[in-house]
Amino acid sequence: MTDLTGKTILQIIPRLEAGGAERTTVDIAQAITDAGGRAIVVAEHGGMVPELEAVGGEYIAMKAASKNPFQMLKTAVGLRTLILQNNVDVIHARSRAPAWPALWAARWTRRPYVTTYHGNYSQNNKLKAFYNSAMTRSDVIIANSGMTAALVAERAPAAKKRINKIYRGTDIKAFAPDAVSLERREALRRRWGLEPADVKRPMILNVARLTGWKGQEVLIDAMALVLKTGVPDQHQPLLILAGGSQGDAAYETRLRQTIETRGLSDHIRLVGHCDDVPAALCLATCMVVASTRQEAFGRAAVEAGAAEIPIIATDHGGAKETILVPPDVSEAERTGWRVPPGDADALAQAMQLVLTMKPEARAIIGAQARDFVSRHFSLQAMCAQTLEVYSALLSAKKRN
Repeated sequence: MTDLTGKTILQIIPRLEAGGAERTTVDIAQAITDAGGRAIVVAEHGGMVPELEAVGGEYIAMKAASKNPFQMLKTAVGLRTLILQNNVDVIHARSRAPAWPALWAARWTRRPYVTTYHGNYSQNNKLKAFYNSAMTRSDVIIANSGMTAALVAERAPAAKKRINKIYRGTDIKAFAPDAVSLERREALRRRWGLEPADVKRPMILNVARLTGWKGQEVLIDAMALVLKTGVPDQHQPLLILAGGSQGDAAYETRLRQTIETRGLSDHIRLVGHCDDVPAALCLATCMVVASTRQEAFGRAAVEAGAAEIPIIATDHGGAKETILVPPDVSEAERTGWRVPPGDADALAQAMQLVLTMKPEARAIIGAQARDFVSRHFSLQAMCAQTLEVYSALLSAKKRN
């Protein structure tokens, strides 16, 4: 276990709202404090601030999400003061907008600087390439998947030796079915407004914020096809779309109108942000990730595997690393299904296949998935490897 006693690590992220990068920020803050260090997080306010403080992290508000160059400069000046006053040892930026102020502050104060690529940022012109370059000007670049590492190396060949692949980690134990009490499951059922009869229905779960590229519209089309074809079960399936709109109210409205006009209200429910994903997975028959754009990692697939729930995901991005399917492995080693992005027909076929499997067969797939994600995507491994990055940088600085 890396010892960070007496060391202060500052992470900066645009805002502390629900999301994969934000979850990782809180997880690493806890790991820092568990290792004896001090964990500071700079961000604009969000719903995860209480959670950060509950694990021992310190929240400091700054305009970290701004892309305005003048505001970025003001934020950099504020960061420099904060770094010097609190004797910060390492600076870690987790997004492009705050990466620029963090880079300037790190150079002014001669502190080690780390960045994490949490996404496959678009880069279709020179201006965007320059904006993205703040993420590759660090001492160490952490990529959250092999796909992300390859993308960074392709765009910034000179940075290749500084790339460190560290998979996004999941608390495997927290997602185990026996770790979720009946009270938590029942509480979630009530929050979602599900009747006892609904729980008996095969449930297809999608946990993703409501935005176009997450593919909820494709999933609605696929669900309509499943219902049209029918499944040999006395209970018709129920699709749960769990995710907040995070400001995209027009998209959520469009989804609700589509569900109503197509007569799917009895079969598809929008339940808002899910604050207990392990409990949600305990209610589910399978998890679906329908993203039409590549996910750099995609933690939903790993969480489903940890919960021993079959996963269906679009066949691109991080899913190629988190879900095992033939011909990459034998049929006996399968941990889920991958389908072409945006293909409602293929998605419907996979959903129908999972829904018509015998429970014993689904359980075998789920057990294989849990074994796979436990070996490769644990929270403990991610935290240990990240803290090793900090420790190595501190040792190098001491030698110099």
